[in-house]
Amino acid sequence: MLRRTRICTYTGLLMVVLPTVGCQSGPPRFALQQSQLRAQQLYQQSKALAMERDGLGSTANQLAAEKAAMEQQLAAANARLDNLASSNNQLEERMRTMLTSNKPGNNPLSADSNRRLDELRRKYKDFDFDPQTGVSKFSTDLMFASGSDELTPKAKEILNEFAQIMNQGDARDLKVLVSGHTDDRPIKHRTTADRHHDNMGLAAHRALSVERALKKSGIAENRMGVSGYGPYQPVEPNTSEKSRQKNRRVEIFVLAPNASVANAWDPELQ
Repeated sequence: MLRRTRICTYTGLLMVVLPTVGCQSGPPRFALQQSQLRAQQLYQQSKALAMERDGLGSTANQLAAEKAAMEQQLAAANARLDNLASSNNQLEERMRTMLTSNKPGNNPLSADSNRRLDELRRKYKDFDFDPQTGVSKFSTDLMFASGSDELTPKAKEILNEFAQIMNQGDARDLKVLVSGHTDDRPIKHRTTADRHHDNMGLAAHRALSVERALKKSGIAENRMGVSGYGPYQPVEPNTSEKSRQKNRRVEIFVLAPNASVANAWDPELQ
């Protein structure tokens, strides 16, 4: 009896243990599958991020190359502007020297013409005349509306009187060069930019308007020339409105009869 009891007991224990072991074999397999799936997802995400990183690196390199190219272009443009300003300064100086080359220390005008132009200077406060060089200066604030190349009635009146002086006596043989100048402020109004593009264009168009008015008042066209310097020949630094007003001007250079009107193309300045 005792042996039978033990055998039955062992058999019962075996029956209890075996089902328990069988139930615990399922969860590890499911967890392994989930881990493998997660690892695959992380691998795909890592691969996508690596591709994105490589793309950003390529874009950064391209932008750096474009920046370097733009900096080179800007440096070249600044160098050209410096060369242009230097050439303009040399041309201006040579032109001023040419004014008095025939009569050192005096301008080409006769004493009577000097006197009459000086009277014109006293009559109009925005008109200036230098008896040493014979250069006449007109404030463009007097002659033109802002951004315009159309002469005001007052400007036409002054230019007509100037032309009468230049058409009498010895002055009838003299030549004139009309030069336009602006301040340093860029053109902002769309209508002005469409017509003149920039300050250089505005200066040249204003000088041309003065030349045409002088022609209409009787000065022969073959006695005159025009030039535009834009903001590159200031008489004062553009630090205030007062100085900018002085820089906005039209100058008329009186040249001797045998003088050549200044040419923008000068091989010595290249």
